[in-house]
Amino acid sequence: MSQLSEQELVRRDKLAKLRELGINPYPADLYPLTHLSSKIKKDFKEGEKVNIAGRLMSRRIQGNASFAELQDSEGRIQVYFNRDEICAGEDKSKYNEVYKKLLDIGDFIGIEGELFTTKVGQKSVRVTNFTLLSKSLKPLPLPKEDAEGNLHDAFNDPELRYRQRYADLVVNPKVKEVFVKRTKLFNAMRSFFNDAGYFEVETPILQPIPGGAAARPFTTHHNSLDIPLYMRIANELYLKRLIVGGFDGVYEFSKNFRNEGMDRTHNPEFTAMEIYVSYKDYNWMMDFCERLLEYCAIAVNGTSKATFGEHEIDFKAPYARVTMADSIKHFTGFDISDKTEDEIREAAKGMGIAVDATMGKGKLIDEIFGEKCEGNYIQPTYITDYPKEMSPLCKEHRDNPELTERFELMVCGKEIANAYSELNDPIDQRERFEHQLKLAAKGDDEATEFIDHDFLRALEYGMPPTSGMGIGMDRLIMFLTNNQSIQEVLFFPQMRPEKKALAISDEAKDVLKILKASEKLALNDLKGKSGLSNKKWDKTIKELTKNNLAKVDKTEEGLFVAVV
Repeated sequence: MSQLSEQELVRRDKLAKLRELGINPYPADLYPLTHLSSKIKKDFKEGEKVNIAGRLMSRRIQGNASFAELQDSEGRIQVYFNRDEICAGEDKSKYNEVYKKLLDIGDFIGIEGELFTTKVGQKSVRVTNFTLLSKSLKPLPLPKEDAEGNLHDAFNDPELRYRQRYADLVVNPKVKEVFVKRTKLFNAMRSFFNDAGYFEVETPILQPIPGGAAARPFTTHHNSLDIPLYMRIANELYLKRLIVGGFDGVYEFSKNFRNEGMDRTHNPEFTAMEIYVSYKDYNWMMDFCERLLEYCAIAVNGTSKATFGEHEIDFKAPYARVTMADSIKHFTGFDISDKTEDEIREAAKGMGIAVDATMGKGKLIDEIFGEKCEGNYIQPTYITDYPKEMSPLCKEHRDNPELTERFELMVCGKEIANAYSELNDPIDQRERFEHQLKLAAKGDDEATEFIDHDFLRALEYGMPPTSGMGIGMDRLIMFLTNNQSIQEVLFFPQMRPEKKALAISDEAKDVLKILKASEKLALNDLKGKSGLSNKKWDKTIKELTKNNLAKVDKTEEGLFVAVV
């Protein structure tokens, strides 16, 4: 209990008093809801009786009456408490004691009442009875508004928001809108595929071989079978097995896991959509993809256009199509066609691109494209016809054996879709896998180190001509909601372990708050702002420096204190 804040201690004291009054602060009974706030506002009928429930988010107590705001899953609604309407008899304790003294902002309450319009035209609920449904023991991190209408202490620190998404969703309503749109995107895409006659499936997450992509997997061990297993890095090879088995079109929204770095566009756990359709090629898939994304953008935002940073992007079909060779030639003046590995390596060096001996021809071309070309494509653009080394699961180009029938869709300099005319020649596929092993042995960390022999066996039974496509769902919703960080579109992004909060005195907390507002202050100025006596000041500044929360720097201008 010593780690609890003053407000938390007060709330626990209220909890005890509620129980002493015979009120269960966490009742198990069903609460008979009849309305949500959105329905009340949309179909408002003066005098209609309603039962609503939600969090108490604000209140203005004025003696025997009080206006408050209740927040449910659809928004907020104003409610009006009047002591004499709630407590019709002589006993006024439900209003005077329970409502005024023992309820807190953040508590869940159920309200019985009737609709009315205030003198200023505000649609409200006049409370005739209320029930405590859940007592909140921690204060919500709500912003505070000063007399001029300026907001302070907003809950906007990214690390705190991602770590405490539950609080973020309560106090920052716009965050919920992002996740509502995320669900709309999935529903729209699923509807588009289903209407086309394709079949949603599920494939294994725990796999004996991490296949379908080049990535470092998470590894685990199955005790009963005594074998290593890998968390899925991609579902491609399993979906192709289903095409072999006779499905004309299959798709899956898959959780994939890659044991690699984290940044603003990468999370170790992410969601991809992959679809495979038989008797199609990558040209058909380009037409299909742009129709799909136009449909999804309109379903999510009501328009094919979306704002991302400083750019307005339009997902309306059709999209421009540029070969990788033409792109590199356009932005660098270098033609990669018919060039040897050594010639491409020297050209990359001449462009100031870091290369090494482990890089094969395909990797060198990929580096040139990534450094010099990729970031120039803002509007949706297909980059087509990739070198064979970059695409071990892709069919050889029908006009150029050095290339493959592959495209990637670029938006704002980022890839959001990747698609092939799928390789269905089992002999060619085996040779590609073996070549990948050689590249891996050479030190190429993006080459696969495994051969999936069961997948090769499936191909030997025969797979029809097929086109497949993968879309990064997290990245796509970033574009559709104007979020620069993947953490903003994941409910619970991966975080570093939480540092244990230090138990410091209230005086140290107050001084640290002053310091954070200014970042750096002269020692004497900070002491003056703290209002502490000399004895308490000495103790407090020692506490902050000892716990490595603040540091004192000696400069020519004097002593300054800064946050560590």
